[in-house]
Amino acid sequence: MSLIDDKNIINELVDETAVLVGLITPQQNEAKANEYLDELEFLADTAGASTVKKFLQRCDSPNSTSYVGKGKLEEIRAYVEEHEVNLIIFDDDLSPKQIAHIQKETKVKVLDRTSLILDIFARRAQTANAKMQVELAQYQYLLPRLTGMWTHLERQRGGIGMRGPGETQIETDRRIIKTKISLLKQKLADWDKQKVIQRKNRGKLTRIALVGYTNVGKSTLMNVLSKSDVFAENKLFATLDTTVRKVVIENLPFLLTDTVGFIRKLPHHLVDSFKTTLDEVRDSDIMVHVVDISHPQFEEQVEVVNKTLHEVCGAGDKEMIMVFNKIDQFSYVQKDEDDLTPRLRENIPLEELKETWMARMAGNCVFISAKKGDNVEELKRMLYEKAKQVHLQRFPYNDFLYQTYDHLTEE
Repeated sequence: MSLIDDKNIINELVDETAVLVGLITPQQNEAKANEYLDELEFLADTAGASTVKKFLQRCDSPNSTSYVGKGKLEEIRAYVEEHEVNLIIFDDDLSPKQIAHIQKETKVKVLDRTSLILDIFARRAQTANAKMQVELAQYQYLLPRLTGMWTHLERQRGGIGMRGPGETQIETDRRIIKTKISLLKQKLADWDKQKVIQRKNRGKLTRIALVGYTNVGKSTLMNVLSKSDVFAENKLFATLDTTVRKVVIENLPFLLTDTVGFIRKLPHHLVDSFKTTLDEVRDSDIMVHVVDISHPQFEEQVEVVNKTLHEVCGAGDKEMIMVFNKIDQFSYVQKDEDDLTPRLRENIPLEELKETWMARMAGNCVFISAKKGDNVEELKRMLYEKAKQVHLQRFPYNDFLYQTYDHLTEE
């Protein structure tokens, strides 16, 4: 049976136990490596796998054959065998050679960070368009990994209808995958044309896009502002499909878009595939960058999103509002008076944090709790003013109407 006959390219992880593996390198210290493994554990939990152990090794670079050293791989193999673990997840992308070698040594299934994210995306996709995008990303990920990953592909096939006598199963599967990739790209191109027409039909309404790291509360905020029921859950990539809602604040209508969240080491297959989501960001007039201020490394998450917006979406120069969400979950550790060590990020209270680089953002920054509704009205006023500016640039003759309305509401 060919691998292509199985529609589930990335195996399901429900009720599986997993160990996680990462590296401490000159470019990634121990604290950063542990942080990445914590995020990988959250990804595994989202996919349905229970993490039972984390392994870290200090080295200059990943081993070209086994990612970790021979001794560490033997330690992992022994633990997996003793505790009957059936899945090993690595924090970085693995080559086909590495996957084949590790599976051969450990006798269990091996996933890397990209394949795990692809599994989650496959579960979360609801619309036909999102499912096609995920399928394309899966095939693009799988194509270079056919060799060495699947032993059944070493069989020979020949006969009538084949490319030639002796064509291998792996060559057949590779040809089928390339055909599927081509067909999916064509379908997505046709879909994109429809989306372009839909965006044009929306007229000249101001467009506001919610962007941010995954699991920062974009969908919850979308529900609060638009009074809709977009799916929201405390899981990574809870929302995958792009959602657009018409929102009216005061007397001003605008379009609000909820987009898929970004993440560190975002698989380029997904970046290439999710063109529709990225187009919504590119076409927006204003971006609302939602940040989980309760996360210990929220500043790094901000950098990841800004870098992605600039490099992938080409939207780094758009009008942006920073919304620091989850202030109800913010916490810090008060240092003792006799502790003379430098204060770290976790020792700074929220009010003091607001006076750092955030203070320079003037009217483009607000602190809220979308879940509890704290300061949401302040955000609405900010959105109203920003959207009104865009609207008046397009319809300057409406300026008198807005001035009259604002005057009446003040009275």
